[in-house]
Amino acid sequence: MLTFKYIALHYLKYFLIVLFALVFFMVGFDFIQVSKNLPDSANLVVIYVVFKSFFAIDMMLPLALIFGMIATKVHLIRSNALVAFYSLGYSKTDILKPFVVISGVTIIIYIALHTTAFARADEYSNNIRSNSQFIKPTSKLFFTYEDQYIYFGDLYPLQERAEDIRIFRVEGDELKDLVVAKEAYYHDEYWHIKEASRMQKPQSLSLLGEGITLTQEHNLKLLKGFRPKILDQVYEGKVNFTIIDAIDAMLLLEDQNINTDKIRSALYRMFIHPFFVPSLIIIIFFFVPISSRFLNVSLFSFGAILATLIIWAILFMMIELSNTKTIPSEIGVVLPVLILFSISIYIWQKNCINCHLKAS
Repeated sequence: MLTFKYIALHYLKYFLIVLFALVFFMVGFDFIQVSKNLPDSANLVVIYVVFKSFFAIDMMLPLALIFGMIATKVHLIRSNALVAFYSLGYSKTDILKPFVVISGVTIIIYIALHTTAFARADEYSNNIRSNSQFIKPTSKLFFTYEDQYIYFGDLYPLQERAEDIRIFRVEGDELKDLVVAKEAYYHDEYWHIKEASRMQKPQSLSLLGEGITLTQEHNLKLLKGFRPKILDQVYEGKVNFTIIDAIDAMLLLEDQNINTDKIRSALYRMFIHPFFVPSLIIIIFFFVPISSRFLNVSLFSFGAILATLIIWAILFMMIELSNTKTIPSEIGVVLPVLILFSISIYIWQKNCINCHLKAS
């Protein structure tokens, strides 16, 4: 227990140091680049830095967990603590457990954060830079829903309202009527329109037939379940969903027989992709030498960091290819993580078997 606590505390210390350094570097470098484009308001600049820091944590936390493990293992080697633990009868599995447990718990917390606005931090920071406000309306949305063609001139997702609405109701190939409204708001799973004008086409278009009728409608309810954030992200092609938004969008769009590949890719990215971290920690751990006598620790650290960055870059590239539908998300996101997981399990079992053979 004392060994677990000793290693865990050192791992947490190095993880936080590395995370802070990576976030500080990423945010500082970004601030230098965009400082001229930021608004004059000091409050907005502070909010921009905060959101950009959240985005940096989102990007860098998996790397920080791996780099923290490498730094901790190097510290144990150079202080001869690792040799001492093995001399006292601790196995490699005993030394590895703190890294796996802490990284696993951190990844679960990291995934949970994606149920909040943390997942949209990059979007908010970009809105501040471009529009001097972190809430940016989505303009000119046109989509279909249950035989209706709907146009929103401006959509405000966080305020859950839209302006300049046009709703075309179609039966077969024939346009039946058109509803025009200035504003609508989302409440209790429906879009509510207080006042609207409805134009209905006559049944017959003959010269002697009746003309177009114009009526005023009040308190209309439509688009059940079409949440504003779903509209904003799905129809704008965004991939920075929160987990709740992504699940809601998946269930709703599947009912409408709309392709959900991009949403499924986003869910895989949030739920499955982060677990490459414990797998990579296990793989690297068993290649780390016991003592600096057996290998140049500095050279090995450089190689481990370089290998981590290459694997992370490959995984990131596969995610981007999945987001653009170049490859299926199961191949681009799930398969690489499963391969790393399989390799880590194989290496762990192989080393456990060797430890048992040596002990016997």
